[in-house]
Amino acid sequence: MIRFHNLSELQQWTASLPSNRAVGFVPTMGALHEGHASLVARAVKENDEVLASIFVNPTQFQELVDLDRYPRTLEQDCEVLERLGATAVYLPTENDMYPRGFQTRIEPGEGAEWFEGEKRPGHFTGMLTVVLKLFQQTRARRSYFGEKDAQQLFLVRRMVEDLDLNVEVLSCATIREPDGLAMSSRNARLSETERFESASLWRALSAAKSAFDRGERRASVLEQAMHDVLKATAVEVEYASVIDDLTFRPPEPTLDEHEHEQCLRAILAVRLGAARLIDNLLLGHA
Repeated sequence: MIRFHNLSELQQWTASLPSNRAVGFVPTMGALHEGHASLVARAVKENDEVLASIFVNPTQFQELVDLDRYPRTLEQDCEVLERLGATAVYLPTENDMYPRGFQTRIEPGEGAEWFEGEKRPGHFTGMLTVVLKLFQQTRARRSYFGEKDAQQLFLVRRMVEDLDLNVEVLSCATIREPDGLAMSSRNARLSETERFESASLWRALSAAKSAFDRGERRASVLEQAMHDVLKATAVEVEYASVIDDLTFRPPEPTLDEHEHEQCLRAILAVRLGAARLIDNLLLGHA
């Protein structure tokens, strides 16, 4: 597997590829787990070349302490990527992404004001800016994102549509532990007791799904089903909400014939000890 340590090396490689070679791109911040592995494995199946990136993006962290304690496991990550069949990994420096004088930022607009956008001011501006730069630098035909970060996926897709970017954004199902906890680098911060409590996130989402499958469509009732599970645990709930998956806003109580059909998704974020955990589950069409 090739390692590109700067933009110049990457550009030489992309320029050397025949135009008919499809490149699949998997952007990451490292600390790879089975969720990331599933993205790379799918990309390997669907593309001629697979390029991953590892860059801990400072502009999407609200607190410097969170940036400092983000796990860095570069050699282990590269071993994982090579084992999965990735062609290359891009390891840009901060100067490659944000050279002196860098000023331009992507404004995420509607859909970013609530939930993660409200709890983590500036996060989506930093995320979209770096994703756009990576799309421009890699010139990939397809890019792969996990469904666990549902709001991120929604905003990346809208940016691609709004800016006419020539890349297909593909989503991959959330990979879970046997008890339902979504795999995340943040799970390593959980104590044994907290890890036991963390299974409540999946139970809460499943409670909303069960209510939906029984015919419940009122967002308030579906949300209460999640809260009823979580209130019996040690988690601190930041939000447990139901949104319209096509707008990432609370669903409209009634729709006229000119509006889109709503598709509901349950989303939640909690704090548990030193970890902040997010998850979501598609419920279905309202």
